Amino acid sequence: MDMRHLALLLTPLLLVASIASGAGSRLKEVAALEGVRDNQLMGYGVVVGLNGTGDKRQTVFSAQALTNILNRMGVAVNPAAIQIRNVAAVMVTANLPPFAQPGTKIDIIAAAIGDATNLQGGLLVMTPLKAADGQVYAVAQGPIVTGGFVAGRGGNTQTLNHPTVGRMPGGAIVERAPPSIAPTSHLRLQLREADFTTAARIVQALNQHFAAPGSGNAVAVARAESPAVVAVDIPPGYLARPIEFVAEMEALIIESDHRQRIVINERTGTIVMGKDVRISPVAIMHGALSVEVKTLFDVSQPAPFSQGKTIVTPDVNVNARENRAQNIVLEKGATVEELVRALQAIGSTARDVIAILQNMRAAGALDAEIDIL
Repeated sequence: MDMRHLALLLTPLLLVASIASGAGSRLKEVAALEGVRDNQLMGYGVVVGLNGTGDKRQTVFSAQALTNILNRMGVAVNPAAIQIRNVAAVMVTANLPPFAQPGTKIDIIAAAIGDATNLQGGLLVMTPLKAADGQVYAVAQGPIVTGGFVAGRGGNTQTLNHPTVGRMPGGAIVERAPPSIAPTSHLRLQLREADFTTAARIVQALNQHFAAPGSGNAVAVARAESPAVVAVDIPPGYLARPIEFVAEMEALIIESDHRQRIVINERTGTIVMGKDVRISPVAIMHGALSVEVKTLFDVSQPAPFSQGKTIVTPDVNVNARENRAQNIVLEKGATVEELVRALQAIGSTARDVIAILQNMRAAGALDAEIDIL
């Protein structure tokens, strides 16, 4: 089996995947331009048109918000004198992408903040969305899509998914461009995961690709400021074309490096490890001891017309069983595939493998970090 494409299913709850080494990734996947980032938006809105599933009387701010909207439209209403069930107060959130221009549509999410039970069929009225600086960057309005429903009445109901949170694709229109940094003659690349080796490889790839042809002492265009930042000077031939330079730079293939990890999710029994995890010579013995305590209740029935009483007598049985310890031996240079096959051969479950890996790490036979989710 080719180790570059190893994907073995040890048990229904255990998945061991191999990550190909040396395949390389685009620079776009490894690093990003400094300042080119999303901006989070948030706003308070009102959803109307609900079928009696909106906020109740105890939620006072939804009635206040509705009266404020009506007052701006010339309708004077006392918030204490109205009782509505078709309105719900929601918190609206969105991500504003970099370089978004006015008129661009973005997706939003609306979540009930009162005691509304269902936003199905509701209509979000005009809601301004603000960023951390307090400025309005987008305005949202339109029908809410919940992706779930509530059926039935009283205590006999059935709920599918989460009907108090809805999504609206393209539900907000950008009104102001975000503060994005346009490419200039000097760029800074931020690595998505700080690493000295990856930063050095990025610098080497950029200097080799953009070096002037035929020049023995080409001026370096990139230098590493830290394991997380690489500074890049646009070559003279690209000064008038910074966008083309960034596009060509992002297409370069970089062989990123990272620490070897084994990720364990004990709740689901999932284990993910890379092919390059080194295993030192080690012997593993694994056994199991199970103790079962079982109580059976016997009914003692007296003879007919006798003076006896029917009683229940417990019968407690204790059984102890210890399985024979299974052992495997891994020689020097053992691979992940050999480890998986060996653990599978002795009948280890996902929970057993988690304990074995932790013990191997403690014994120094596993050169990888173990992250438990």
